[in-house]
Formats: sequence, structure tokens, C-alpha cells
Amino acid sequence: MFGFTSIERFFIEIGDFTYFTKRFFQEIFTKPFEYKELLRQCYNIGNKSLFLVSVTAFIIGLVITLQTRPTLQEFGAESWMPSMVSISIIREIGPVIIALTFAGRIASGIGAELGSMRVTEQIDAMEVSGTNPFKYLVVTRVVAATLMLPILVIIGDAIALYGSYIIENLKGDVSLTLYFTKAINALSYTDIIPATIKTFFFGFAIGLVGCYKGFNCDKGTVGVGMAANSAVVFASMLLFILDFIAVFITDIFFEI
Repeated sequence: MFGFTSIERFFIEIGDFTYFTKRFFQEIFTKPFEYKELLRQCYNIGNKSLFLVSVTAFIIGLVITLQTRPTLQEFGAESWMPSMVSISIIREIGPVIIALTFAGRIASGIGAELGSMRVTEQIDAMEVSGTNPFKYLVVTRVVAATLMLPILVIIGDAIALYGSYIIENLKGDVSLTLYFTKAINALSYTDIIPATIKTFFFGFAIGLVGCYKGFNCDKGTVGVGMAANSAVVFASMLLFILDFIAVFITDIFFEI
């Protein structure tokens, strides 16, 4: 009975989330448009995540270079380090790790914020006063997360490459110009464009999951904590699924 109940809850959750997503696409194209709130959310989401993303990306660049350099030295292939690091970071490591960091910071924050508003009946008060809380609270946050994550990934990739350069400069006395020339020359549009496009879907998924969990939060302070926690777990799982789909589609496209 327990297993059946868990499966049943899972499908109910999927159905509710699908309906929530459908409502988002209905609301985003209807007036009025909350431009001021959208800009405020873009600033808040981007500004609050920038430092954490920058530190994470910088450490990624350092660690990848420190871990990989000894192996390349054994084969006398240290000169390939900038190319290898740039391709691995731009294609996969940068978008996924930064998106996971973004999910931990933003999905939980949105879930807790909207959950608190639901518990304190602020959302109900907005509905009574004639304001559309879904458009004002959900649409603006989802769109802001969708727009901000690609920008953060671009900044994070650049910082990660700079972190890698620092190790190369210390270990191999490589100049900044030489390092970034090799790193950029190793990249092609087929590396950059798919990696950038999938970050929009990552941001959309993170914002949507955070808003869904917070907007449908159970009553009580325990519900707020569960909304924030489940938002991170659900968003992280969804990121891996979307990443697999993106890599699979890209692989098929390249084979053609």
C-alpha cells in the first residue's frame, strides 16, 4: 500500500506541475505586463547569485587544472591544457555546476519566499484585492531566472578560465594572451551555441520549480521549510534530465 501511495503522489505531483506550467504560458502572454517587477527580480536574482557563482567558477577552473595537469605532463601534452579546459568548461562543466549552484540559491529562496507569503495569507489577500498574484509573483520570477542564468554562466565560464590560467601561469609560466588565444581557438560555434541555449531551459526550470513549490506550499512553518528543500531537490533532478536531453539532441544533430 505504501508503494502504491508513493507512486500515486508522484503522478499527482507531475500533473499539478504540468498544470502550473500550462498556466504560466497562459499568463505570460496576457496583459498587464509587470515590467517593473520583472526588472527588480532580474536585479535581485542576478545580484544575489553573482558572488556565489563567481567563487564557484573560479574554484572549478583551479581544480580542473590542478587535477588534469599532472596527467598531461606524463604524456608531454601540457600545451593542450588551455584547449581541454576551455572545451570541458564551456560545453558541460560550467553550465551544469553553475546551474546547480544557482538552483541551490534561487530555487530555495523563491520557494521559501512564496511559501512564507502563502502561509501568512499574503497571496490570498492579493487575490481578494483584485491583483493577479500568479502574474506578479510567478511569471516575473520565472522570466527573471530564465534571463539571468545564461548571463551568469557566461561570466562564470570566463572566471573559471581565468582561474585555470592562474595555475598555468604559476606552473608553466604561460602568459595571459597565449593562454586565452589557445582556449578561444579551440572553441567553435557548435561548442558555444548549444551550451548557451540549454542554460535558458535550466533557468526556466529552476524558476518554475521554485515558484511551484512556494506557491503551493502547505500551511505552517514546516511547510515553508519543506517547500524550500524540495524545490532544490526537484530543480536539481530536473537539471540533470534536461542536460541529458540537450546532450542527446546535440549528439544526434552532429551525427547528421
